[in-house]
Amino acid sequence: MNTEKDFSPLTPNIVRALNDKLYEKRKVAALEIEKLVREFVAQNNSTQIRHVIQILASEFALSQHPHSRKGGLIGLAACSIALGKDSGLYLKELIEPVLTCFNDSDSRLRYYACEALYNIVKVARGAVLPHFNLLFDGLSKLAADPDPNVKSGSELLDRLLKDIVTESNKFDLVAFVPLLRERIYSNNQYARQFIISWILVLECVPDINLLDYLPEILDGLFQILGDNSKEIRRMCEMVLGEFLKEIKKTPSSVKFAEMANILVIHCQVADETKLTNDLIQLTAMTWMREFIQLAGRVVLPYSSGILTAVLPCLSYDDRKKSTKEAASACNHSLMKLVTPEDDDEEEEEEEEEEKKATVSPPREDGLPKTEGDGNGALNASQESVGFSNISFFTPTNADRPQVTLDLDGIVQVLDRHLHDSSTGMMTRIAVLKWLYHLYIKTPRKMFRHTDSLFPMLLKTLSDESDEVILKDLEVLAEIASSPAGQTDPADSCDNADHRLELKVPEGAKPGQQPSADSKVGDSSPSTPSMNSYFYKFMINLLKRFSLERKLLENRGAFIIRQLCLLLHAENIFHSMADILLKEEDLKFASTMVQTLNTILLTSAELFQLRNQLKDLRTQESCALFCCLYRSWCHNPVATVSLCFLTQNYRHAYDLIQKFGDLEVTVDFLMEVDKLVQLIESPIFTYLRLQLLDVENNPYLIKALYGLLMLLPQSQAFQLLSHRLRCVPNPELMRTVDESKYMESERQVISKRASHAQMDYVELLGHFDRVQSKHLEVRHQRSGRTTDHLDRKLM
Repeated sequence: MNTEKDFSPLTPNIVRALNDKLYEKRKVAALEIEKLVREFVAQNNSTQIRHVIQILASEFALSQHPHSRKGGLIGLAACSIALGKDSGLYLKELIEPVLTCFNDSDSRLRYYACEALYNIVKVARGAVLPHFNLLFDGLSKLAADPDPNVKSGSELLDRLLKDIVTESNKFDLVAFVPLLRERIYSNNQYARQFIISWILVLECVPDINLLDYLPEILDGLFQILGDNSKEIRRMCEMVLGEFLKEIKKTPSSVKFAEMANILVIHCQVADETKLTNDLIQLTAMTWMREFIQLAGRVVLPYSSGILTAVLPCLSYDDRKKSTKEAASACNHSLMKLVTPEDDDEEEEEEEEEEKKATVSPPREDGLPKTEGDGNGALNASQESVGFSNISFFTPTNADRPQVTLDLDGIVQVLDRHLHDSSTGMMTRIAVLKWLYHLYIKTPRKMFRHTDSLFPMLLKTLSDESDEVILKDLEVLAEIASSPAGQTDPADSCDNADHRLELKVPEGAKPGQQPSADSKVGDSSPSTPSMNSYFYKFMINLLKRFSLERKLLENRGAFIIRQLCLLLHAENIFHSMADILLKEEDLKFASTMVQTLNTILLTSAELFQLRNQLKDLRTQESCALFCCLYRSWCHNPVATVSLCFLTQNYRHAYDLIQKFGDLEVTVDFLMEVDKLVQLIESPIFTYLRLQLLDVENNPYLIKALYGLLMLLPQSQAFQLLSHRLRCVPNPELMRTVDESKYMESERQVISKRASHAQMDYVELLGHFDRVQSKHLEVRHQRSGRTTDHLDRKLM
């Protein structure tokens, strides 16, 4: 440095000592500067004071020479000490050159700069707060300094500054938050620790309400929560825990909507290999659970995003049990927020639009304002830029004060999870529960999505889990029976021209919901009204059974039994019989009839339907018998068993007589064997008791003997033979009151016959025609097999 230059009012000795490489000499010079400045303060000579500070800053602290910079720093600290309380008037000039030295490459110089600033701040106290952002910015850099001495010095200064902020009530939080938001994304561990420590301090100050600015820093806090340092994670958990306590205390002042997307992002794990991500996910999910419970319907516009994050967590194993439980609570709470009012919103909006249209001119674009336009809300299936495999969503119509359900987004998320083969079982169940809930609460809006959902719901019937299939059937049954699904018959479903008359309550037209007081006939208690999707469902279910024979073998009976519980059994059997009547694949038709017949004769769920068919006392039951019979003709043994069930013993005998003309195969004999076993089951108790009345049931005995003659001498043959040997001699069964008995029997028969005016000759002819088709198809198939074998031999 040029010692000849004029540095007055600093003396040449002071200048020389400030430039010295020895600390002791620089310290002596500092004491001289302190004495000089005190004199100027006593004289109230602010001009000279500013001149001294300017010289120390520009000529020394910002000098190119390292020793001069050290001298400048100790000199500025001396000025501050001399100024005392008046230092606040000169803080900008004192602080800025010292902060510049924080960036010096020499670690000793950075330490001296830290020491100088400590002395300046210690003297000024609360007066430094207007310059807090500059100090905080400098300190955040020193917190990550590689030199331990510098770091130690910065920690002392940091503690001093925290004490000042805690004591003061003049802290400018609005000006500080942007800097905090910027610095919170630092990846340096020490910088993160510094940031977290400051947030903890600010949270503890009663006059500072950091909760108002939580949306600005929440994302950064979750980033810090993933730090590798256990201590930093612990501190961050503490900060988030304190914020959550405050949120619970004063939920009315919390900006839930602004933080919803942040939580959605962090509830989704981008990299499952990092253990720290589990902590982030659990914490975010815990916050989400509290948000849904505290904010209520405010979070509904974000429901698609929340479900994207929550649903996969429901399939977690015990390793992530806490996260799974929190996700389950979120899912349950969110589901409860959807109410029937969400189905009415659009209608009310349309009415309002119509009113406005009559008063005010139309919008410039000529389009009515509808749900989902105007904000460019992200599609649930899209991935947000910058977050691999993570989705977050913008609420639809965020500018509206009224909260609306983002139904389109929810359905897209649910549909995507159903399509994803990697989706876990519990997640699939939750998805189906959501769909069922939405069809119950918002049926009119949901039926717009039915055509797109329907194929996947049918495919889900092939799921490995019984629980999933049960929930899937509940959804499909609700779709098939909901009055909201009724459409114009012209475009209601496939094969509309051949749609059958379905059983509905008396006084209710097809497609209309029955009134609460409408009475139902004895034959169909609690029969639901079926909409246009019911027949479409039955057609597609049978198609699926036809294409997936394993599904029919393994789950067919289970699915049909459950449907009989969920929908009216008569409707299920009536519609399936009607569809199978037109089935071109005769082998499948025979297999399907055999399955349906087994269910009809053995399932507890069909007890009422069996009773209805057993007596044939009503016109409806006779019509059902005829409908079933025509399809049951695809399987001769099933047709006989249906005749046994309906007590049409003469017709059963006539059918068995025709069995001699049929091709008797091993499968055929096995079916007869099963029928014999069924006759011995509780289902046919009434049939076995009727064997006591030999005179009035001759054709029953003939039919059973016919079956006996068909069977080879097997176990079933022995069983039926033994049963028939037990049939009593009619002479022994005669009683004194035989005439009275015969009269009552005739009355029962006449009562049954009054409704059962059925053309059995025509039914028998139909049986012959169907079996002829089966024989023709079998011959064609065997012919093709023979040709194929001949070609192979050649």
